Amino acid sequence: MKKIVLTGIAVAGGFLTANAQCKPASDLTENFDTWKDINKCWTAQSGKAMLYASDKRIIFYSMNNPGENMYLVTPEIKTGSYTLTLDLSDNGGDTTLELFSVGSPSDARSYVSITKPSKITGEKKTYTISLKKDSHLGLKVLLNGVHQAVYMDNLTLKAKK
Repeated sequence: MKKIVLTGIAVAGGFLTANAQCKPASDLTENFDTWKDINKCWTAQSGKAMLYASDKRIIFYSMNNPGENMYLVTPEIKTGSYTLTLDLSDNGGDTTLELFSVGSPSDARSYVSITKPSKITGEKKTYTISLKKDSHLGLKVLLNGVHQAVYMDNLTLKAKK
């Protein structure tokens, strides 16, 4: 039992160390083309579902677990106003995207909603967001059916001038 706990602590410590090396950004441009796994400066939280990089995009997949809280969390973003654009599509059904300001990816209490959930329709999404302090941006996808998938690509976050 002690060995399992120590292994978990070592893995978590390695994860925190990797993220500590990532510097706050004032813009992001990511097409996910070179990702074989989730980038070390990003965080994926899939619950009992799946969230992974494949086919030059990010895939949120419900498997047999609809309703899971699935988040893709960006590296830390500097305080300011931004325009976020991204391509989202799904394989049918009822799917939504909600954006969060995230103080710490490992602390669910630091996730604060900054947009209402919006239906994923297969069209490019554009949001204007404001971060009052340096924080991460959390993209929450909700899948309401079994074997549903949402595909995310071409994410761009640009500071408003």
